[in-house]
Amino acid sequence: MSATTHPASTVTLTSGKARLVRLIGLLGIIGGLVMLLAGGLVWGTVSSQLSEEKITVAEDAAFLPGATVDNPFAAYAQASIINHHAMKASDGKTYAELAQDDPIRPTVMTASLLRASLFTSIVAFGVSAFAMGAGILLSLFGWAIRATVPSAAKSTTRVDATTV
Repeated sequence: MSATTHPASTVTLTSGKARLVRLIGLLGIIGGLVMLLAGGLVWGTVSSQLSEEKITVAEDAAFLPGATVDNPFAAYAQASIINHHAMKASDGKTYAELAQDDPIRPTVMTASLLRASLFTSIVAFGVSAFAMGAGILLSLFGWAIRATVPSAAKSTTRVDATTV
């Protein structure tokens, strides 16, 4: 079995284009770091706000019983057990399925609102994690661009690239 080799291509960049490409790489690094920082700040804010509510996961929850609700897993555990309790109290009926004069309807409505709030925090955790991950990738791409294109010389810059 023989290996096929491809001839190396050479891309010639003027010093102006090399500076522009390196600037784009630098902007990628800066943008990525900003996204990483913003995502971390949002995660910390949501976590501290949930923590200040002093919510603990119910002891009869399927997982994380007794845990402080300050992360997406504990928020999900608490939302799940709230739903379990509401369904048990309403004999398996949702708020919309209960008669308007049913005395349990306000309890089911409150449970639904609490669950919606907890799910909103879970979404916020997810978006902040996505922003942090995208920020890391953007910074790495920016670094790769800058590492690939050498500093601009006074005349032209040659970049050797092997085509695949």
